[in-house]
Amino acid sequence: MMNAIAAGVGWTGQVCAASHRAMREIDQSAELVRRMAEGDPAAVTELYATYGQKLFAFALRLTGDRALAEDVTQEALVAAWRTAKRYRGEGRVRTWLLGIVHHTALKAMRRRSQPISESVAATLDSGAPSPEEEFQARELAECVRRGIGGLSLKHRVALELVFYHGLSMEEAAQVCGCPVGTIKSRLSYAKASLRETLEAAGVAGEDLR
Repeated sequence: MMNAIAAGVGWTGQVCAASHRAMREIDQSAELVRRMAEGDPAAVTELYATYGQKLFAFALRLTGDRALAEDVTQEALVAAWRTAKRYRGEGRVRTWLLGIVHHTALKAMRRRSQPISESVAATLDSGAPSPEEEFQARELAECVRRGIGGLSLKHRVALELVFYHGLSMEEAAQVCGCPVGTIKSRLSYAKASLRETLEAAGVAGEDLR
């Protein structure tokens, strides 16, 4: 009994610690935006150190071109610098930044008439797989990539924001500039399409239900 109570207390402590860390990160990020709004150039460097990798990864998934993704990330940071005064703290800074990257990437691709990338990483953690398991994992990853590649940009973006970046439906809607119901509809369609692709390849799709 005492062990169970101790375990519960320990788990609660971990949750509280994680919550405090998240709140501290939110406060620090908001402070960076405030400093940017006041014209502090060092804040941009710190913001890039915090979010640059994720912003670039998102831009790369949208464009499929490393050079263009780098340009998009830089343009997005410049846009963030210029519009920092408009940030009112409604939602997370990360959501605000992803929205800028999304908008910037779409404009860049329209300018270049560039086809959208089909690559969204499929992470398969199988521990210590056997050769047969490795083959099956590669086959599944390829199947998932094909399925995602067959989706439209708006459906791929919905999956990217919710499952890769861990945004809520509301935050994803904020990034895309559309109603929450639209994001839910896009996710539903995307998951159904992926499930059909997996089932057609003989792979169970329960996790997508």
